[in-house]
Amino acid sequence: MDEPAWPVRIFQVTTITSRKTVRTGTMRGRLQLSIAGHEHTAKTGGRKMDAITCIKERMSIRAFTDKPVPRELLTEIIDTAKWSPSYKNSQPWEVLVLSGEKKEGLSNLLLNLFEQGEEPTPDLTSPTSWPAREQAQIDNLFAMRKEATGIDLADPKIIAVAKKANFKFYKAPHAIYLFQEDSLSSWSLFDLGLFSQSLMLAAHARGLGTVPQAFVTDYALQTKEFLNIPRSKRLVLGLSIGWPDLESPANQLRTERMATEEIITWQE
Repeated sequence: MDEPAWPVRIFQVTTITSRKTVRTGTMRGRLQLSIAGHEHTAKTGGRKMDAITCIKERMSIRAFTDKPVPRELLTEIIDTAKWSPSYKNSQPWEVLVLSGEKKEGLSNLLLNLFEQGEEPTPDLTSPTSWPAREQAQIDNLFAMRKEATGIDLADPKIIAVAKKANFKFYKAPHAIYLFQEDSLSSWSLFDLGLFSQSLMLAAHARGLGTVPQAFVTDYALQTKEFLNIPRSKRLVLGLSIGWPDLESPANQLRTERMATEEIITWQE
């Protein structure tokens, strides 16, 4: 079977939905957010949130309302993210936005593959071990989660539940996939990481929630076939995006960060 035709452009935004798009216009006014004791006011029109506040207050959101996000707002967020720096301004990122029946169809595909015991074959393999410094941070996260919720993230049954929630995109109205040419170097992966951070910050500044997801790239080949993405592309990251459900217990735990002194070395 021939590869599907694909626009020859480094920056590509594709929106897939089986339903007719209804344009609701740009939302106005203020949206008050309160997450884990942190409050800020994000304006959905006019001046953006302070950058420092945005960086410090962004968090992964794992419960969303079912209210769709206007396409204009999603486009604005991606348009903002495209100004991220990249090696020689190569801009090695492509974006696919999923909504409606197409998103639900992909969720069903991923869930079926998982329940059938299909072996994951992501384009970027998951690490099997970590250096001691990083492993300590992971252990701390697992301990925090268990203390706060009683959930043991090391339990295989819990991992299975977590994967299924991922494959449902946490019931967010939209999902985003980031990908690039597979022949690109590690520098381009770094560049796409910068792009993804910019995207999440831009979304947060507009009152939206996001969560970066590796699990939704587990079945990369089948996902690319379903979405008509050429095999020559590297499926790097998935994200759920939508209006956060701030009352959900899933959004009450805020992870910690290492002390600044532990990550800086000064030399004069």
